[in-house]
Amino acid sequence: MRRHVTALVWRAALAAILVCGIGLLPWLTRTDPALTVLKARSADRDPTPRVLADIRSQLGLEQGPLPLLGQWLGGLWRGDAGRSWLSGDEVTPAVLQALGASLLLMAVALAVAALTAALICARTLWLGAHRHLDGRRAGGGGSAVLAALPEFLTASVLATVVGVQLGWLPALGWYGPQWTVLPALALGLPAGAVIGRLLDDLLPGAFAEPWALAAAARGLPGRSIARQAVRRCLPGLLPNLGLFVVGLTGGAVAVEQIFDIPGLGRTTLQAALAQDLPVLQAGTLAMVLLAAATAGLAALATRRLVGPALRDGALPSLHRPSPPVRRILPFAYGGLLTVVIALGLPRDPLTLDTGERLRPPSRTHPFGTDALGRDVLARVAHGAVDTLLLTLAIGAAALLTGVLLGLVPRLSGPLVDTVNAVPPVLLALLVTAIAGSGPATPALAVGAVAWAPLAAHTAALLRQERAALHVTATRGLGADRWYLLRHELLPAALPPVTRHALLRLPGIALALASLAFLGLGAQPPAPEWGLLLAENQPYAERAPWAVLAPAAVLALLGALAVTSAGGVRLPRRTRPPTPQPPAEEPSPAKELVGTQ
Repeated sequence: MRRHVTALVWRAALAAILVCGIGLLPWLTRTDPALTVLKARSADRDPTPRVLADIRSQLGLEQGPLPLLGQWLGGLWRGDAGRSWLSGDEVTPAVLQALGASLLLMAVALAVAALTAALICARTLWLGAHRHLDGRRAGGGGSAVLAALPEFLTASVLATVVGVQLGWLPALGWYGPQWTVLPALALGLPAGAVIGRLLDDLLPGAFAEPWALAAAARGLPGRSIARQAVRRCLPGLLPNLGLFVVGLTGGAVAVEQIFDIPGLGRTTLQAALAQDLPVLQAGTLAMVLLAAATAGLAALATRRLVGPALRDGALPSLHRPSPPVRRILPFAYGGLLTVVIALGLPRDPLTLDTGERLRPPSRTHPFGTDALGRDVLARVAHGAVDTLLLTLAIGAAALLTGVLLGLVPRLSGPLVDTVNAVPPVLLALLVTAIAGSGPATPALAVGAVAWAPLAAHTAALLRQERAALHVTATRGLGADRWYLLRHELLPAALPPVTRHALLRLPGIALALASLAFLGLGAQPPAPEWGLLLAENQPYAERAPWAVLAPAAVLALLGALAVTSAGGVRLPRRTRPPTPQPPAEEPSPAKELVGTQ
């Protein structure tokens, strides 16, 4: 009971710190909030001292940030989140309406993600149910392309082709269930690809457990064995599934912008840009509460699925040594990516030639030219160097941080939920407010949240591994915590978490590209991948090659990461000698009995 109270207090303290930090945003930007509000209300009025003083008086800005924050927190107990600084309307109904739109979109996107994950795992489930698995993961690399699809690019293509040109589904607005299909596809396909790969990674271990072998020997249907194998693997994925749920609400800013959806992420972003403090604070608080509720449901579902085995230390281990995997696909993808970069680096990415605007691919320009006549191959290659190095650095730091914090779940659990509740876009705005805009802004924003899924995954795997039978037996023989951590827990958890980190590399690159796409971070004419997509998006119909080239390189990076992740396995090793209990010294009575 005391542990739960401590976790609740820690979670509440983190939420309070986050909300207070958001409340200070207008003052952290070192700009006058009254000036920003005036520009948003009526850009034609001159910002005279008298006009600005009137606005400060109306909004209570003269009191300073702390009294305003206290008034806002006091109104929450009555369900009153204040009034918008821009429109004067009540904040609570607007935020609840935006939350409802985001929850509906999230539900449809989760259905798409579940279907995508099922298709990715279908082959492994069939082979495992019919006892044809050899210890290797059966899934192929086709999910790599889905995992690396930029959400904003997928949304743009779906809106342009399916919505506008073909007219099959509505593309813009939010008026009913039909308007959820295209944005849900843009959000659900990448999320489902990552979830499917993580589940596909655990299934062979579940099919190799004694219960599955016994069930197959007794002739139970393969369908039942496959269903129980999925249930056996879900507890290790539920924390990450909860993170996806929160990400599909607050993190879908680019998709909501493209499809003109009044969701929670877009509402919060617009409030942050306009410094509409009451709306920004209420939207952030809604995302924090959603993250806490999702984490609680995930923990409850984990206990229900595992049952008393988790408490009693009677679980078999899902992680075991596997045969060496020889793959040629990572070398093929890596070689192709290297060739693209090598061909583009000698070219100048900044040379303008207005006479060669929007030229299709040719021998002179293999990837065509953009709207200013610049060589797309050169811009993709030069952008790849910075993007790949930055992605690898953020991924390595996220892996190290995630594993270390995953070792202390009481500390990291509430921290993961709180950090994941804040979209990278909002974090980028906070970083911009404190440190100013620049190329480092996206890296700091993405790095601040990239470790959270890995920490949740590490904590979930270690929780199950500590309940494994061999760990319980080793502990009973006198092994201390350091011995268990070094010889039992980390060797079982590090390979799947490392594979997860590799699967996250395309997501990190996409997050960096998304921030650049929304105008945060690197600025033109820098050849950054997100900027390339943003600059060439208006010309997607006339010059699709200008958009498809950076998107194809992103997909190639995803294919390389996914296929490389398959080679990270628990090595075959000789288990170190288990500590033996000290030998019992014979007592005089025993010696006497022995002599008789």
